[in-house]
Amino acid sequence: MASKTTRPVLDTRALNRATLARQLLLTRAEMSAQDATEHLLGLQAQNVKPPYFQLHARLAGFGPAELAGLMESRQVVRMVTMRSTIHTHTVHDALTLRPLVQPARDREINYFRKGLVGVDLDRLAERAREFVEAEPRTMAEIREELLKEWPGADPQSLSVAARCRLPLVQVTPRGVWGKSGQVRLTTLSEWVGGGAEGGASGGEGSGIDDVVLRYLGAFGPASVKDMQTWAGLTRLREAFERLRPVLEVFQDENGVELFDLPDGPRPDAEQPAPPRFLPEFDNLLLSHADRSRVIPPELKGSSWTGNQAHCTLLLDGFLAGLWKLEGKKEGKKEGRTLTVELFSAVSKAGKAEIVAEGEVLLAEMGGGAGEVRFGSIRE
Repeated sequence: MASKTTRPVLDTRALNRATLARQLLLTRAEMSAQDATEHLLGLQAQNVKPPYFQLHARLAGFGPAELAGLMESRQVVRMVTMRSTIHTHTVHDALTLRPLVQPARDREINYFRKGLVGVDLDRLAERAREFVEAEPRTMAEIREELLKEWPGADPQSLSVAARCRLPLVQVTPRGVWGKSGQVRLTTLSEWVGGGAEGGASGGEGSGIDDVVLRYLGAFGPASVKDMQTWAGLTRLREAFERLRPVLEVFQDENGVELFDLPDGPRPDAEQPAPPRFLPEFDNLLLSHADRSRVIPPELKGSSWTGNQAHCTLLLDGFLAGLWKLEGKKEGKKEGRTLTVELFSAVSKAGKAEIVAEGEVLLAEMGGGAGEVRFGSIRE
């Protein structure tokens, strides 16, 4: 929404540097994995490894065991929240954010209503709750259990309804670095205990206001539409208007109104931004309606093939390439190859910086020895 009032203008590079600062991508932060997960309002976790790589790109001294320990001690959990996608959250944020997005999950069920004719959704939620709290269950097991009561319903619709109505978490060992396991689900309260399903109330009043402020702290400066894209929600303008008196207001080069915290970092647009290797589905690339602050217009859509996201390379703060980490064997020697595909020519010095950052990734996240090479990763 374009502003009718002239505000200070933040150009694309200024927005880029401000966002990178909030995202801990200008300088690796001296911060714990738990504090960073909370600051970032969660880590996209469509796949198991991305949360670990997200933190490696952002934190000094991070090792996978730190987040794995938080998973195993149930201080962070994996569950569906924003945009109906899986995120890794602190327990506090699971309690706060799941109620915030619950209206969107309720609406999601409407897409499956043809398969739910005659199904009492309250009864479905209660039966599913009892079933998964007896012991963690797979989605297939949940479907089979619900079909006993509603044999004429569509199986997928039943399981989607259960996932939408209940705050289900993926229990460990799923999500733990170096371990494997099926996706098994139980309720948030059963997994972490202590009557854990209180949280914020449906996104009204001070609950949503607090989340707006935290969103700006992690992704700002941002428009109302930006936050709605991040959350997968609509009708958030009222919260921004309540907060307007305590916020700074800018506009982008297209006149779109941007809100920010008064003390939010807004570094000089020319501040250096080191290369960073981000995993697939990193929230940096998914949490704004206008993603040009990170993705140059000519590269829009280049980090995806079909519905699969690629791992991305930032250079000078902007999307500049893709990468893939693969194992290799040479005789009895085992190593890892980090292949980097650049979208355009990069100077010799720029390539050296990429290689140096890639070697850090290999050493700390790739199991040790390996090589960085430039080539194509897309078939």
